[in-house]
Amino acid sequence: MAAFLEGKGLTILDMSGLAQKNGSVMSHVRIAPTQAMLNATRVAAGEANLVLGCDVLTTTAEDSLAKMAVGVTKAVINSAVVMPATFTKNADLKFPLGSMEREISEACGADAVSFLDATKLATRLMGDSIATNLFVLGYAWQKGLVPVLEATILRAIELNGAAIEMNKNAFLWGRRAAVDLKRVEEIAAPKIAVASTIKLSESLDEMIERRTKFLTDYQDAAYAKTYSDFVAFVRQAEGAKLPGKTALTEAVARYYFKLLAVKDEYEVARLHSNGDFEARVAREFEGDYKLNFHLAPPLFAKKDPVTGELKKRQYGPWMMKAFRFLASRKGLRGGAFDIFKNTDERRMEQQLKVDYRRLIEEVVAKLAPHNHALAVQLASVPEDIRGYGHVKERHVKAAKAKEVQLKADFDATKVVIGIASAEAVKAA
Repeated sequence: MAAFLEGKGLTILDMSGLAQKNGSVMSHVRIAPTQAMLNATRVAAGEANLVLGCDVLTTTAEDSLAKMAVGVTKAVINSAVVMPATFTKNADLKFPLGSMEREISEACGADAVSFLDATKLATRLMGDSIATNLFVLGYAWQKGLVPVLEATILRAIELNGAAIEMNKNAFLWGRRAAVDLKRVEEIAAPKIAVASTIKLSESLDEMIERRTKFLTDYQDAAYAKTYSDFVAFVRQAEGAKLPGKTALTEAVARYYFKLLAVKDEYEVARLHSNGDFEARVAREFEGDYKLNFHLAPPLFAKKDPVTGELKKRQYGPWMMKAFRFLASRKGLRGGAFDIFKNTDERRMEQQLKVDYRRLIEEVVAKLAPHNHALAVQLASVPEDIRGYGHVKERHVKAAKAKEVQLKADFDATKVVIGIASAEAVKAA
């Protein structure tokens, strides 16, 4: 639109579906002094002067990379990690941002590419991720990469008629980021300190200490000591049998904790009523809002007549009072007066804890250099247990099947080594 307003030649071709994300689009935009100078709508291989990569996954598609060339192409890339639709079917899907950035840098030349998390900046500054594209455009324009005037871009935004002020501001903030990205990042940064719970531990000791503290809040000091004592047992055994190795201890520290800190009814209540949840909501919303909760409590939820799975229903703001009451009764967890402990899911979770300790004790007893890697894999099996209710049941079955196979491999390594040793003695 802006190029058209300036009387320049313009062609646009939108190609959809490249990132397989149900909506991603690659647009071929060609601008020239006159329309007569444009003989094709598609940008040819190696002839893109500018790539605005508003989605890094789309930008690294084969057809996208083919348009780039060293010495020809400049690129501004939004490095925000936005998982594709396939993530909904594969929770272990990795997003190789580093390799994607390398591919783009190799295609254009490292000095010709600018990477920035435009989605995060646009969302924090404008309150909506939809402002990302104009933010990226503003960044590129300020770098002198867009051959149209600022005034005509702003006029085009007005003529488009959608979210005019937000889009103008997004364009302006993109320009500012091109001049001083660090300053814009500082302005866009949250005004509160990052919660310690979302910071990664920097050492094994810190990992254990943080989880011990969490379990104390989750239940009590005695419950937390169950965790720390067991991890200490594994750490001592691993250190004695494989000096300098800590991978097994790290796995147990991480995944035994996961099994101990399940989000049962008491924990859901505690997390909603300890003040953190309400503080986050207050930071995100203002005005007269109302909280509703969609839950499927095992004791009260009805089952879907077709699937047999529990159905969620909506509960109103009064649930905050219920959460506070239930959280104050967390000491009942697992005891004679725990009304939830005999549900199928809670019994399953209790058995998982018992099974895990038994498994790790057996693994530690047989631990040796030749089976250490398999021991770590066995200790990490709970990583595959995710979700709640019927979703969790499905993952538990798959995790147990994986555990059986790994355990067989773990035991087999001993047999193979034993046979080899016996044959060596016989040969001698």
